[in-house]
Amino acid sequence: MATQRQIHTPLTAEVIASLKAGDMILLSGEVYTARDVAHRRMYEALIKGEKLPIDLQGTVIFYAAPTHTPTGKVIGSIGPTTSYRMDAFTPKLIENGLKGMIGKGNRSPEVVAAIKEYGAVYFGAIGGIAALTAQCVTRMELVAYDDLGPEAIRKLTVMELPVIVINDTAGHDLYAEEQKKWRIIA
Repeated sequence: MATQRQIHTPLTAEVIASLKAGDMILLSGEVYTARDVAHRRMYEALIKGEKLPIDLQGTVIFYAAPTHTPTGKVIGSIGPTTSYRMDAFTPKLIENGLKGMIGKGNRSPEVVAAIKEYGAVYFGAIGGIAALTAQCVTRMELVAYDDLGPEAIRKLTVMELPVIVINDTAGHDLYAEEQKKWRIIA
């Protein structure tokens, strides 16, 4: 049975192991934004043995890029992007310590296998509420790849960001389970 709970970053092995597909989470702490090109750059750096611009140990990456920050606000609207665009690079990042990802949509079998093997978790975020999601961000700092504009890596401090566990360390997939339950053909 799914639960609702609050968790904080950095994610520990114990917290990750306790999460089950379908659990509703209010996530607080630091998360990083990174999308396609930033993932490719980090992947290539790992392949070359170079240092990454962020420490992946216990880290959560939010597949998002904020809009322009209005005067007096911490951040502009920010919502999840489609996760499969990062799938070619994600297993290598998980192997090197990435523990959580936030996005929307299904993950590849390779990502699901890496989640299970290395003890990570994939959270689904609510699409279409980017202005509301921005209200969960209390701080934003540019970290790396500023040439990517909105898709640069940023460190966000979030307070009670609503997410749901999609893929857990036991290999469960909320999307697949719900499709079977409702006999939806994917």
